[in-house]
Amino acid sequence: MEMTLPNILTWLRILMIPVLGLLFLLPTPWANAAAAIVFALASITDWLDGFLARRWNQVSPFGAFLDPVADKLIVAIALIIVLVESPTALVAIPVAIIIGREIAVSALREWMAELGQRASVAVGMTGKFKTAAQMIAIILLLYRHELYGIPTWPVGLGMLYVAAGLTLYSMVLYLSAALKTLDKVEQG
Repeated sequence: MEMTLPNILTWLRILMIPVLGLLFLLPTPWANAAAAIVFALASITDWLDGFLARRWNQVSPFGAFLDPVADKLIVAIALIIVLVESPTALVAIPVAIIIGREIAVSALREWMAELGQRASVAVGMTGKFKTAAQMIAIILLLYRHELYGIPTWPVGLGMLYVAAGLTLYSMVLYLSAALKTLDKVEQG
């Protein structure tokens, strides 16, 4: 495994996971803001590592494996933190949809890779929009304070529902692509 800057950024994102959890547990008035900042930095490294890997031609099999793992881990932990802070059905529903979809699509990608058809379930634009909505929602939900007079909690919750809707839609797209590929594999 070559330690390129994109891979270092991915490892940094993984190291931010316990920091995010620890900040959540601190009994200080600035803990939510600090957790939101850590998650925002992790979101930036998510975009930056992929951009740099493609730009500098440093895409590697290890990076292609580790990057989505890092993303799913930090998003799942952040969503669980949000749910622990607000344990209501209104929060639990989109959290369950998003985490459940991530597990299902990861399993689907693994299965398709075993069949040599991983490219048929590649990330599309819907997945990118879903990720952006999800990241913004989580940052606002972690922050929980007004920002320039804007109540971040209700805006973040609305964005989380947008992300959950895009999550379901992108999962349908993944499943449709996988089923078409499986039909071709079985017929060919």
